[in-house]
Amino acid sequence: MRVLIVGCGYVGLPLGAELVRLGHEVFGLRRSPAGAAELTAAGLQPLVADITQPADLAALPGPFDWVVNTVSSTKGGVEEYRKVYLQGTRHLIEWLAPTPLKKYVFTSSTSVYGQTDGSLVKESSFARPESETSQVLVETESLLLAATRVKKFPAVILRVAGIYGPERGHLFQQYLKSEARIAGDGSRLLNMIHRDDVVGSIIAALKSGRPGEIYNAVDDEPVTQLHFFRWLADTLGKWMPPFATEAENAQRKRGLTHKKVSNRRLKMELGYTFKYPTFREGYSAEVLLLDRAGRLNIEPEPR
Repeated sequence: MRVLIVGCGYVGLPLGAELVRLGHEVFGLRRSPAGAAELTAAGLQPLVADITQPADLAALPGPFDWVVNTVSSTKGGVEEYRKVYLQGTRHLIEWLAPTPLKKYVFTSSTSVYGQTDGSLVKESSFARPESETSQVLVETESLLLAATRVKKFPAVILRVAGIYGPERGHLFQQYLKSEARIAGDGSRLLNMIHRDDVVGSIIAALKSGRPGEIYNAVDDEPVTQLHFFRWLADTLGKWMPPFATEAENAQRKRGLTHKKVSNRRLKMELGYTFKYPTFREGYSAEVLLLDRAGRLNIEPEPR
């Protein structure tokens, strides 16, 4: 297949490398020429375009059989989200709809589920987030689903949980720096997925995902923040982090969710098998990599 990866960064680059390994012709699209060498080294053909500018897209060397949109807002606010996700997706649909596109995969987020009661959520559950940025993602999903119905646009949506992996994993990185705090009583649920399994889920969606459908990309075990830190403490021989103060909790409370995200559909319908079924396998691999590279730098603390 001739594949275009839009926003070829933390997820898109290893995805492209794996697709090249599988024999596909892969193009990696970024907003600037920076990093073109790493794309080339991975076997991808680098392209430069801004998806918020339709003229940029028209100049690209299409058509493509598969397109994967893994763009990032670069941690911008709601206006940046609207520009990159909503406006950018609208331009991509207009550009790609007349072409012989076979599959389009958009990586959304499980943050669209606003549930705060610890309930199990699946793809049919309400997606009414409090966060404005997550609301933009819901709008973007709706735009794609409408295009699938009206224009037969072959869009598949992956709602991806919190990604961790090399150099990534916010709580883990904080813990290594002794900057982590346990929020509330530590009972809030975390839903995670290793970057390698995001890549695998995207490939499964490209091969078997049905246009107009949504799949949750999340591992097998939602875990409370308290149990996550307890596992890290036992694994690394390091003290548990302290509990956050009332002021810190109040500052972080807005937009936080508390839910268990189901991956049953991803496994049953797409037949995906996880490389790292839970955070234990995934973070054990990350700890081992850091240790072998001499970058763990943790002195076991007396108990």
